[in-house]
Amino acid sequence: MRLLPLRVSALAAALLLSVGPLSAQPAPAQVEPMPDAEQLEPETVAPTPRDPLEIYADLNLFGEIFDRIRAEYVDPPDEQELVRAAIQGMLTSLDPHSGYLPPADADDLRQDTSGEFGGLGIEVTMEEGIIKVVSPIDDTPAAKAGIMANDLIVELDGAQVQGLTLDEAVGKMRGPIGTDIHVTVVREGVDKPLEFDLTRAIIAMRAVRYSMEGDVAVVRLSRFSEQAFVGIEKAIKDIFAERDGVAPTGIILDLRNNPGGLVDQSVYVADAFLKQGAIVMTRGRLPEESARYDAQPDVLDAQIADVPLVVLINGGSASASEIVAGALQDHKRATLVGTRSFGKGSVQSIISLGPDGAMRLTTARYYTPNNRSIQALGITPDIEILQVVPEEFQGRDEIIGEAGLAGHITIEGQAETTVGSSVYVPADNAEDTQLQYAIRLIEGLETNDAYPPKAE
Repeated sequence: MRLLPLRVSALAAALLLSVGPLSAQPAPAQVEPMPDAEQLEPETVAPTPRDPLEIYADLNLFGEIFDRIRAEYVDPPDEQELVRAAIQGMLTSLDPHSGYLPPADADDLRQDTSGEFGGLGIEVTMEEGIIKVVSPIDDTPAAKAGIMANDLIVELDGAQVQGLTLDEAVGKMRGPIGTDIHVTVVREGVDKPLEFDLTRAIIAMRAVRYSMEGDVAVVRLSRFSEQAFVGIEKAIKDIFAERDGVAPTGIILDLRNNPGGLVDQSVYVADAFLKQGAIVMTRGRLPEESARYDAQPDVLDAQIADVPLVVLINGGSASASEIVAGALQDHKRATLVGTRSFGKGSVQSIISLGPDGAMRLTTARYYTPNNRSIQALGITPDIEILQVVPEEFQGRDEIIGEAGLAGHITIEGQAETTVGSSVYVPADNAEDTQLQYAIRLIEGLETNDAYPPKAE
């Protein structure tokens, strides 16, 4: 989905780099201790530990205030919500990416990072208050039942869809696996509404799409869910199959407005284009949070080793996107085109609290293979190409990124971004200045010293 400037605030809120369990696929990356002990020195001097009695006194203060609220607030408060709000305040005071996740939000996050949910398998949009089917996903309940692109969904379980927001309608279609829903659709050329009884199943959200622009393959990665690497792997396989085994002239990996996701998936995706060397290094307060992730030679990177690669980034490319872009740039495997990335250089661990939800806690910073921290700075493309922004979006198409977030983590002695970077991407490929430049670059119609990248 193309992300327009009007959704910038939602994008910033979604920038998350979570550390979850490694996916079930064989891991092409190797984790080993950081080789350079000097690099693990703390960047700031740790404060002198407080006396435990002082800490307990502060906790007593919290208890006193809590009791006074319970006893004297004008309306009886919800004690559970009070405690959760206090926990949230404690975590959000650390940095913009730490926070408390109530049970429902924790479930949503697990669903988001897994890339799977219980649903019908329909990609939808909204037109004039009506839910329109963009496409049924192959081998899903909707596709098997015969729901087609351009069908209009007018009722769900007998209730009118008109008046609902798109998110509300999608929420009604999703639900526990194995549960039933009755869907009424209107189809052009059919006199009467069509009725479908569908059973919700596991639906994998597509993280990767590709298209061919002449002989150039354009691979769009929208987020780093557990579907990211398998999506890249399948896209490359399909591209070669479509061309009877002949490699494309070049590959464009589009990471624009990709807010990030799972660390392991960023490693897998980068490894798809690299045969050796570091991909990312993480450094945290605890020894187990400091590691180096290396690429390993495999069939996939051997297949595309000689295929030129251009990576598109912009102000909405964050966290996992920056890991991949930084690794490919440092190894001179790809030329980066577009505008400066978001600058989120920290890693969040998702720590389960059982039935009480989860907490999202910043536990490490990450660094590119050349020991660059992009925290609050971002990755600068090798070739800066600006979009032609429509007048109605001008002035609203840029975000400063991580450096513009209150309370963001700072690194002593490191510069920070002070100007905005555009997040505008036209829906029409023909009007996409960055994409068209990348295509011409690969085809030899544009020249630049940064392409192809030259190993030092």
